[in-house]
Amino acid sequence: MLLISDVHGAFEAVAALRPLNQPLLVLGDLLNLLDYRTGEGITADVLGRDFAVAAADARATGDYEGMRRLWRDHATDPDVMRAAFHDAAVHQYEMAGAALNGIQAWVTYGNVDRPALMRAHLPESSVFVDGDVVEIDGVSFGFVGGGTETPLGAQGEVSDDDMRSKLSAMGRVDVLCSHLPPAVEPLYRDVVTGRLERGSQPILEYLEESEPLFHFFGDVHQPQASRWRVGRTICQNVGYFRATRRPVTFDPAVVRRLRAGGR
Repeated sequence: MLLISDVHGAFEAVAALRPLNQPLLVLGDLLNLLDYRTGEGITADVLGRDFAVAAADARATGDYEGMRRLWRDHATDPDVMRAAFHDAAVHQYEMAGAALNGIQAWVTYGNVDRPALMRAHLPESSVFVDGDVVEIDGVSFGFVGGGTETPLGAQGEVSDDDMRSKLSAMGRVDVLCSHLPPAVEPLYRDVVTGRLERGSQPILEYLEESEPLFHFFGDVHQPQASRWRVGRTICQNVGYFRATRRPVTFDPAVVRRLRAGGR
């Protein structure tokens, strides 16, 4: 099977996976709201590239107040702006649905996504998953979508309490799939910006208590470490798909072999 995360509008690269004829796990952030490297995305389309670059600079330094001030200054008609962002998100999800059409996929959401809108535009070949356990080739995969809460209050953000509830209801699984990394600093430190991004304490607690064999995630585009071990769990960032265009390959038979060996 293949795993990707942080697609951020690279839908032609998703469609290019179809001939591989493998199951696909998508770990969030389909929308390209704002590419912090180039300024491209919905923000630039709606409010202009100069605004997008200024917002990217504020986000890179963690200046959320500066970001809110920028939005306030440019939101001369909030209703019109919200409608424009909604329409642009619908257009991108339509492209995502077309790219995923015909691919057997399980898709969860990230912090920049709009979960209800995403779910509505997935093709019949894809399944929206959040707080769900799916058995694939005899291996149980648990999915929890969403990013951590920030002052921006985006639709894809999830409180720690809600994340704990989803994980608790899910129970033990062989493989955990999330958008967020666990709260292990090298996994959520971005080496390009030099900033600590977002790590999930509830996910770390789940790994320590439930001990899945593997944990796959995304969110941090240039992590200090892409692979780590928490107890017996191997944690892996599956990469910034918009930039790499490369999925991670995983064979569920590895889990079956480890279980047979008593690990």
